[in-house]
Amino acid sequence: MPITTQLIWLFVLAIPIACIAWTVTHEELFREPRDYCSQKSQKSNRYTKRKFYYVFTCEYCFSHYVGMLFLAITRFKLLYADWRGYVVALFALVWVANQYMSIYARLRLDIKHEGIEIKADEENVRRMKAPSAQRDAA
Repeated sequence: MPITTQLIWLFVLAIPIACIAWTVTHEELFREPRDYCSQKSQKSNRYTKRKFYYVFTCEYCFSHYVGMLFLAITRFKLLYADWRGYVVALFALVWVANQYMSIYARLRLDIKHEGIEIKADEENVRRMKAPSAQRDAA
């Protein structure tokens, strides 16, 4: 496969990996299982059990497993035609997917911040109008 095609595959395959990893580790849809896993990752007696459950609470960790699943399904290899291509592809996919998740997290933060600013501005306008409405009524 030509390198340009491999790079296109890399950036396209990273999108669903990022989407799945983000959804499982952050969105409300999976809150209950994630809360359960978070509790188990903190309170389990065995090290392996704590780490197993932690995977489902960390988007970076979880993206490795989602990446492995996508490599098994697609047989995508990067740069090398043998097993090394899978290794390179896995870490490249995880890195790109995590860049996508970072961009998405920053975008959500900006949107939330703008919403808070708008609410504060609306509250200030309402407070400024309230005294003038009371004077007009008197």
